[in-house]
Formats: sequence, structure tokens, C-alpha cells
Amino acid sequence: MKVVTFGEIMLRLATPGHLRFEQTNVLDSTFGGGEANVAVSLANYGIPVNFVTRLPKNDIGIWCEKELKKMGVNTQQIVWGGERLGIYFLESGAVSRGSKVVYDRAHSAIATITPGAIDWKRVFEGAGWFHWTGITPAISAGAAAVCQEAIEVASEMGLTVSTDLNYRKKLWNWGKTPEEVMPRLVSGCDIILGNEEDAEKVFGIHPEGVDVTKGEVSGEAYRSVAQQLMKRFPKAKKVIITLRGSKSASHNSWSGVLFNGKELLEAPTYEITHIVDRVGGGDSFMGGLIYGLLTYKDDQKALHFAVAASCLKHTIYGDFNRVTVGEVEKLMDGDASGRVSR
Repeated sequence: MKVVTFGEIMLRLATPGHLRFEQTNVLDSTFGGGEANVAVSLANYGIPVNFVTRLPKNDIGIWCEKELKKMGVNTQQIVWGGERLGIYFLESGAVSRGSKVVYDRAHSAIATITPGAIDWKRVFEGAGWFHWTGITPAISAGAAAVCQEAIEVASEMGLTVSTDLNYRKKLWNWGKTPEEVMPRLVSGCDIILGNEEDAEKVFGIHPEGVDVTKGEVSGEAYRSVAQQLMKRFPKAKKVIITLRGSKSASHNSWSGVLFNGKELLEAPTYEITHIVDRVGGGDSFMGGLIYGLLTYKDDQKALHFAVAASCLKHTIYGDFNRVTVGEVEKLMDGDASGRVSR
């Protein structure tokens, strides 16, 4: 089944190692963005995937497209226009010092997109799944409107529609709040993913007695959150919540739960003790989840694949999760030894 994702991809400029911005004279350049990260994961797993965005027709936009092609992502549905590619700057934290992200994405190519710019019926020909995240409607009124167009057409054409709520406080500054925009978008979704704070920040739905800074997060505590989301968005067939316990910037526990309307399924918990790069961790989870649901037809196994895939992502530098199905399944089977493969 072909999957389509839609959103912004940015140039990522990161300090080497764990240097602070003021310490470095160089920045490492890669690309990344929620829906593009999901697309790369799926391409790695052998799933046909189209990433749809708007890129400026200049050397940076062309460079970005080539990087996506190198990762096996179909870029034929990208539309060209606008003046610039968005940028984000990353300072990776360590131990008790958290990471920092500084955005420079105002007036980017996708921020200035307008309704009608994308022929969604043509884009969705032959596709069976559409994925977007809450980052896209946060960018601008135009991006939100185009995202709404995509969801409506995908639903009309019978595609499975999934979202990662992905609340980003720094982005919602174009005049409307997520509470005003997101409900209509999410109402068209079959699969809803969020983390421990997304449902609370966007919809005011929160579990009782949960403090992620304590380093442990209980899956059972999120049963009521999933039930409330399903009640509010009756089209949703599954609600999935990633569970990150932040012991430090370098050490997290990582798991997830899936509620399918009948039972709450919980994945194993992984202790990630030496994080290389956690940016894109949620996207790698979503990519793994889509693959698992399409391939295994088993909610529990799909959830386990998603958690294992995103656990491995924390060991890989950059936004993209560069792992194979075999590597993920090896971890699922209990082999976390990290021994050299010869």
C-alpha cells in the first residue's frame, strides 16, 4: 500500500556533539521535519511513500529534494514555489541540560502556500494511507487550510488518515490557537498519535497523577485519555500514546500504549541510557506504527515494532531513522546486545 505524507521539511543546523551555540564555529547540516521523517522510515521498510511539500526552486530546495530521493522517498508530488526553505537550529543537551531548538521558518515556502496549490485527488491516486502532523497547521493559515483540503479528499477517497498531534507552542502564532483549528482536522482521522502532553495542550485532556519528570510513565494512566479522545473524535479507530520518562537528557525510558476501543495494549519499556539524538523519535515511532499496522495486521505486534524502531532511532544522529526491518525485529526478539555483526 502506498502512503502519502504532507508537511514541512527544514534545513537542520546543529552544533557538533553537545556544544552550546556560543561555543561552536561550525554547524552540521542535515534535513528533517515530522512528515518527511515518517516518509523516510517507511521507505527504509520497503513501503512505497510519497512526501508532499512546497520547496523553493533554488539550490537549497533542490539539495533537499535530492536528499529525500537518496532515502528512497518519492518526490514527484512536491510543488515548487516560495522564497526559502525553513531552518531550525539544534543544540543537543546532555545529562541535566536539556536540548534547545531555535526556529527560523517564518515566510518559508510552505508557510506561504495557499488552498488549491495541490491537486489532492491526483496525489492520492493509488494510495491507501495519508499522514499529517499538528506541526503543519501550526505553521500558517494557508498550511492549515491545505492540510484540511488533504484530509477531506483522503477521507472521500477511502484512505486511512493518521495524525501525530505534535503540539509546538513556539509555532502557533499566526492568529488562531490549536483549540480553534485542530478539532476539525482531527475529526477526519482514523489513527491518532500523541505523547504524554499533546492531548492536554491541544484538547485539555490529561491523565491524573502523571509527572514525566519523575522518570517513569504508567501506560494504564492513559486509558482515560485514549477513551476521551475516541469519544470526542468518533471516527478514530485507534489512539496511541508514546510514553517517555525523562530521567535526564541522556537517559530516557521509552514505551507506548495503543487503545483500539476495546483494550489497552502496552509495549515493552526500553531504557535508553546513552541517547545519541532524540529529535525525530516520535516520527520514527509513527513510521514504525504505520509499517506494523500495514504488515502485521496485529495491534500488539505493530505497537511493539513502533517502540523498538523508535528506540533504535535514539542511537542515530539526524532526524531520519536509518534502520531496517531486520534490525527492528532483532530488538523486538530481545537482542539488545549491540554486538558487532560480521
